[in-house]
Amino acid sequence: MLKDKLQKYKLILASGSPRRQQFFKDLDLDFEIRLKEIEEIFPPELKAEEITNYLAELKASAFEGELQSNEILITSDTIVWHKNKALGKPKDALDAFEILKSLSNATHEVITSVCFKTNTTVEVFYEVTQVTFNELSDEAIQYYIENYKPFDKAGSYGIQEWIGFVGVSKIEGSYANVMGMPTDKVYEYLSKLA
Repeated sequence: MLKDKLQKYKLILASGSPRRQQFFKDLDLDFEIRLKEIEEIFPPELKAEEITNYLAELKASAFEGELQSNEILITSDTIVWHKNKALGKPKDALDAFEILKSLSNATHEVITSVCFKTNTTVEVFYEVTQVTFNELSDEAIQYYIENYKPFDKAGSYGIQEWIGFVGVSKIEGSYANVMGMPTDKVYEYLSKLA
């Protein structure tokens, strides 16, 4: 399938996220992981997808001048956008509690941007998914934080975990996007490339 068509290319995933790495395995693509530490700081005037576009490109720019002509670098960034504010990864359990409390009984957006970089081009796209939570009791939030420790997740939750099963009442858009990668769009982009 796509793997065969991409044989002349080398895919590089610049992500430490186990979920994103699993997506690439599940898409049956050969890839290697290359990581660089970058400070994920964005200009304060940026809003919604401007933030994720900026950060996905920032992550890719760390590899400037290092890519071979057959290499395609893939970086991405996900935020939860709620009440005109970007919710990233929580600082601690209290922060996670406050974030989940704010998402309770409300609809928020999950925005993921993906950047494809070669030694000559840079292309970025983004996907937005609307997620609606039921009312979450303090006990449910506490239980989730204690048992699932969602400190590496934007918006303090993983939709594929317990809280997604019991708390999410509605989702409009890509489910995979909420987990951190709009896989259908990524697959489509790579198919065009091949």
